[in-house]
Amino acid sequence: MKIYVGNLSYEVTEDDLRQAVAEFGEVESVSIIKDKYNGQSKGFGFVEMPSNEEGQAAIDGLNGKELKGRELKVNEARPREDRGGSRSGYSSSGGYGGSSRGGHGGGGGGYGGGYTNSRGGHGGRGGGSRGGEGKGRS
Repeated sequence: MKIYVGNLSYEVTEDDLRQAVAEFGEVESVSIIKDKYNGQSKGFGFVEMPSNEEGQAAIDGLNGKELKGRELKVNEARPREDRGGSRSGYSSSGGYGGSSRGGHGGGGGGYGGGYTNSRGGHGGRGGGSRGGEGKGRS
């Protein structure tokens, strides 16, 4: 069973977390998620236990328990969701970075639509899925 452990103090190490969970059964792995740029803990991690019963015991025993000054949030880890979407702008539909190629505006609604082409661009008001007055060039 994979367990999510949140609200971790930045001082908690993987060994600290392993010891806390080991009270409830065998621990296969412990991973505290760290920022890829500065290496500091992001305040959450995952623990894998071979037995669902031991995993549930760890969830029940640790959820709400204090570890290094922070009250832990512990539950069964959910499968990772595919975030998908465009990675080039601030959103995937309209506003800043509205088209699939990024740029300010873009096609797809929001304040996009105005002066746009297939590569995004600086959009005026209207156009796209919002309708409006956009006298755009394409």
